[in-house]
Amino acid sequence: MKLIISAAFFSVSCAAFSPIIPSRTTFGVTSRGRVVVNDNKVPFFADENVDTEEEAKAVAPSPSVVETIEEKEMTLEEEVDMLVEEEMKKSSKMSNLRNANGVDYAPWMGIDEEEETMIRSQVKAKSAARRARQEQEKSVSGNLYLDSQAQEISGTGLTTKVIDGKVELEWATKSENDTKGFVVRRRPAKTEDFTVIASYKDFGPLVSKGSDGGVYRFLDKSTTPGGWVYRITECDQNDIESDLCQCLIDVQTDAEQRGAVIAAVGFAIFAIGATAAGVLLDPMNGN
Repeated sequence: MKLIISAAFFSVSCAAFSPIIPSRTTFGVTSRGRVVVNDNKVPFFADENVDTEEEAKAVAPSPSVVETIEEKEMTLEEEVDMLVEEEMKKSSKMSNLRNANGVDYAPWMGIDEEEETMIRSQVKAKSAARRARQEQEKSVSGNLYLDSQAQEISGTGLTTKVIDGKVELEWATKSENDTKGFVVRRRPAKTEDFTVIASYKDFGPLVSKGSDGGVYRFLDKSTTPGGWVYRITECDQNDIESDLCQCLIDVQTDAEQRGAVIAAVGFAIFAIGATAAGVLLDPMNGN
């Protein structure tokens, strides 16, 4: 038993001395005309914590109801009141169904105060999520709107890594239709406004590689420690922009990087010490 524990500590210590690999994050991207989407074509930010498409339809208001909400410019509370009232009417009609003998088909369908409170809570959560999604849609266009895991594993994508405090971006396209080039934008995490940091207009490597697409790279030398969101946008011959992909990356300070190295070395020393102690305590099994 002691030998097994010692071996486990030894394997961990070996891993601790392995080179530290820069953080990398991969996201999917396909150029215009080659969009890969989810089967149900749900925007990447539209998840409302429902497991299936059927559940999503069940909790989402009908298009006519949404149109009414937008026409009347309802507040969130007004929207919730209207939707709760509709749900109550549906349940009331169902509970009033009777057979030829006057017996209720579903007398348990009546709604009490506790159930109404639960319905109101669920409706409010869904309404808030719908409004948040609409706000996100305003700032996203192109393939990024229909981003999906299928794009990520398709072999083309945006990759980021940090090298000596600089952020390297790399992405690839399968094909490009009337593409002029690409624009790289950046914003601090937890903010809304992007800033253009590079464009095909003044940086040659971002000019389109032609109809067959290709691999593009950009090194951001101006970044500072902290969380950053990078976005890649494609621009066509008519100056129409299409967002392809974006990612969040954390740039560490020198002190944070040194701290990570020291922690790894310290853990490795502890693991080696534990291994040696195990051998000394049980020299027969250690051999």
